[in-house]
Amino acid sequence: MTAELDLLVRLGDYDRPQEVAERAIQAEELGFDRLTVGETTGWNIVPPLTLAADRTEELGISNDVISPYGRTPSMLAQTALTMQAAADGRYRFGIGPSSPAITERWHGQAFDRPLRRTREVIEIMRNVYEEGTPSYEGDIFEIPGLGYERGPSENPPPIDVGTLGPKATEMAGRFGDGWAPQLFTKDGLRDRLDDLERGAELGGKELSDLRVAPIVRGVASEDREEARAKARGTIAFMLGAYGPYYGDSVAGQGYPDVVEEIRAAWDDRNTDAMADALPDDVLDELAPAGTPEEVREWVRDYGQIEAVDAVRVGFVDGMTEADKRTTMEAIAELA
Repeated sequence: MTAELDLLVRLGDYDRPQEVAERAIQAEELGFDRLTVGETTGWNIVPPLTLAADRTEELGISNDVISPYGRTPSMLAQTALTMQAAADGRYRFGIGPSSPAITERWHGQAFDRPLRRTREVIEIMRNVYEEGTPSYEGDIFEIPGLGYERGPSENPPPIDVGTLGPKATEMAGRFGDGWAPQLFTKDGLRDRLDDLERGAELGGKELSDLRVAPIVRGVASEDREEARAKARGTIAFMLGAYGPYYGDSVAGQGYPDVVEEIRAAWDDRNTDAMADALPDDVLDELAPAGTPEEVREWVRDYGQIEAVDAVRVGFVDGMTEADKRTTMEAIAELA
């Protein structure tokens, strides 16, 4: 497989930030190209990622994805540049429009014009990168600007954008250096790549200039049915309970009836019924779940989609440490 392998880990799976660094060491030893973590309502990502960067030598370090509502644009630029220094140039910064729940119920902000805000944050970050100042006049932000005390950066970290919809993905192509989508079938991803390419052209770039790293969540186990049950529960929950965006995206990829049934079960808070409403064929489209051989083949096929540069593999709910190790080892054979 020519595509790289990224490992996505969830901070909530660990008792101490140092354990994220231990996972990063495992990932590097197995041959993964990059480690990435998300940030929602748990730990701040910076300490565990800094530890991971410090204790590895070649492993790329990323985040999936920071909210543009949780920090000021200048602080996001400071964070990205600090992480790039800590990782000796191996860092990629990830940002996405976020969601109403995280924005309003955690950060206490109004979920207003998320795409415009994401674009302006990226532009302000680039001002700090390239000019050494956040000075900016936009629709949302007006910043007179002070000088970044370290000056313009000679090696700023690339900016990856996590999006789902057509206009958002066009924005990612136009203003980002990479794209990190999630919950796409192979055909759905190919269709959305057209939007990414259109955005790249608007930004004076080629599609090949962007690092395309779709996120998939799966599990490998010799107990095939147990693995599929765990993946089914996680994917169904994401479609029905994670707000509207994942469900709407998968519905638009050809499964509106499936999403409607899962959402109806979530209205009753019936997670068993949610899982039962996710058919085998749709699970197979969205997640690598089964024996190590099946998972390895699924990831290989996904990585062969034209324009995909990396497959970013994350875990599902309910996995034991043995499950995680088996999954990592199965996928790492592709490295």
